[in-house]
Amino acid sequence: MTATISREQQLIEAEAACLRRGAKLTPLRRQVLELILAADSPVGAYALLDRLKADRPGAAPPTVYRALDFLLENGLIHKVERLNAFIGCVETGHGHAHDHPHQFLICRRCGATVEIADSAVADAIAAAAARVGFTAVEATVEIEGVCARCGTA
Repeated sequence: MTATISREQQLIEAEAACLRRGAKLTPLRRQVLELILAADSPVGAYALLDRLKADRPGAAPPTVYRALDFLLENGLIHKVERLNAFIGCVETGHGHAHDHPHQFLICRRCGATVEIADSAVADAIAAAAARVGFTAVEATVEIEGVCARCGTA
């Protein structure tokens, strides 16, 4: 897992990653990304919309969905399918653009979600798929369990 960096540094790296790809992290996209990075757990589109309306009263669902699409396409966030919510990418700014393996550990008790990027897991999936003649192109693994904080409570 990548070392923890400040939210401001994540935003700086996200903007640089977009520039390298010829994309623009507009103020709205940056604000949506910042809301995702500031969240304690994965956040859904409508929760983002509610938070966004504090600064942008006219914001509507398409506003958020367009920003989310951009952030996903540019490898700055991931969608946690199980929760239908979004989380910042731990590899943001390192040139990965979602081409790195990613797995999510989701706590059943508190909802805390952690992204890990373990290539051994991805390799095991690719090998298992190859054994049955399947070529795995992309895989997101979501693992439910109990986080350390809840496990000791």
